[in-house]
Amino acid sequence: MDVKKEVYNSAAGFGNLELLARQVVEGYISGIHKSPFHGFSAEFAEHKSYNRGESTKHIDWKLFARTDKLYAKRYEEETNLRCHFILDNSASMHYPKRKKYAIDSLNKIGFSVLSIASIMQILKRQRDAVGLSVYSDEFEFYAPEKGSDRHRYMLMDALNKSILKKKDHKTTKTYTFLHQIAEKLKRRSLVFLFTDMFQADTDETALFEALRHLKYNRHEVVLFHVIDKKREFEFDFDNIPRRFTDVETGASIDLYSDNIREDYKKAVKEYIENLQMECAKYKIGYVEADINKNFDKILTSYFIERQKFG
Repeated sequence: MDVKKEVYNSAAGFGNLELLARQVVEGYISGIHKSPFHGFSAEFAEHKSYNRGESTKHIDWKLFARTDKLYAKRYEEETNLRCHFILDNSASMHYPKRKKYAIDSLNKIGFSVLSIASIMQILKRQRDAVGLSVYSDEFEFYAPEKGSDRHRYMLMDALNKSILKKKDHKTTKTYTFLHQIAEKLKRRSLVFLFTDMFQADTDETALFEALRHLKYNRHEVVLFHVIDKKREFEFDFDNIPRRFTDVETGASIDLYSDNIREDYKKAVKEYIENLQMECAKYKIGYVEADINKNFDKILTSYFIERQKFG
């Protein structure tokens, strides 16, 4: 099935989120088999490189026939990763508005939800534990890391519901909820935060204090900066009179895009560079997550972080 033709009405969210996530992952893995990154695909498939001297009883001979490389099967007791996803579900994450969701027509919340669901598919195959937190102007949902199928179904349902919830113009203080989540995470985990970084104020110090709080228990933290790069960074709008509305506060301004484009792009560039520098300073992973791109960068980032987790 061509996932690009899978379309869902926004009133119902993703018709079958798990199925679509599985298709995204299978497409990614298929691409990896055609690339040099065999290690990633092997890990996803619950395999590990075979080392000379090990027992041959666990070698996957079918995989050997396809790749001409020796891999041994990886079993449940060999995987014990804990991964916690944090999803920003504020009003700005529902930009741009979508009447229907398709794999190539997503807004920021849709892209984030499908990204998380896709990584969850990989975690499921590796029998790893997964947890989820969702916040907006309030703490909407929390579930600790578990590995059961029933638990994953609950998380998939929570993800899908985050798309359906109508968002009013309300401000969000991301750092408030990050502190609360940090208090709940007791065991070392991979922590993935999906957010567009739009919040009630621009107190970057408070935000990074909260992100540092997440690292207190030796968690590895990755910030997926979810953006509509064409609109929000490049300010790609026709030069006609437009009203631009802040989806968080409801404030608006009328202007011609050409009049401010260059100054806007300069300010955004400086903001992103500062954000990346602060992430590097505190050893927090930073990944640009452009909703106009495919999911390869998201999934590759997961595999890289998993290998570093150790």
